[in-house]
Amino acid sequence: MQTDSRPGRRGRGGAKPLLVGVGVGPGDPELLTLQAIRTLGEVDAVLAPTTGRDEAGRAESVVKNALPELAVERLPFSMTPDTEPGGAVQRAASRDRAAARIVELLDAGMSVAFVTIGDPNLYSTFPWVAEAVQESRPDTEIETVAGICAFQALAAKSGTVLLDGTESLALVTALDGTDHVRDALADRSRAVVVYKGGRHLPAIAQMLESEGRLDGAVIGERLGLDGERVTSVKEVAHEEVSYLATVIVPTIHATPT
Repeated sequence: MQTDSRPGRRGRGGAKPLLVGVGVGPGDPELLTLQAIRTLGEVDAVLAPTTGRDEAGRAESVVKNALPELAVERLPFSMTPDTEPGGAVQRAASRDRAAARIVELLDAGMSVAFVTIGDPNLYSTFPWVAEAVQESRPDTEIETVAGICAFQALAAKSGTVLLDGTESLALVTALDGTDHVRDALADRSRAVVVYKGGRHLPAIAQMLESEGRLDGAVIGERLGLDGERVTSVKEVAHEEVSYLATVIVPTIHATPT
């Protein structure tokens, strides 16, 4: 991927087509970076993923709160998990439709930004879409603008120190179950961040308790949005919370006694 941080309107004038993935942070428009704001103002078209054309996705909502006059086009994506019948086919089809629309804009000489929650290089739809675009138009320049991640915002809001000294961090997703979480928790000296684990929270909480790591673990949902909740995992251990909930499990050394 290219690393030029000044995309401008480089889709024009015979230059290479340009597609930029722009991270918009976890939900609070105040966490949209200056670079992201500048990039969105410089490109010719801004696209945002959504589950339906009539409903703004979270990334679009963040952008419109910060830049209400900015035109944003919605790209519907299927959120059906690959584990459900037909899920993988539906998701691939929506990816291909999104890529085809981006290619259409690039072929018209436009530079394009694709906004995504968090960071475009971390559990994001963007690399998947960008790959399809480059398969169709290999000369397309692909760039990304870094975004603040949900676990960083949650650490700040909860007063949680993630790492110190030579400690390390495991970032895992519970999208397809809790096996990755269990493996990550095995190293008690490593902090663990769990993404997309809301519906598995009771099982995750049980794991934390069995590992002696429930105390000090925190969870955040709808960070930066209406209905935001930041609390201890212990307080909501028996609930199923939002799909995009984030859990932080400090190292065993950082856990309060």
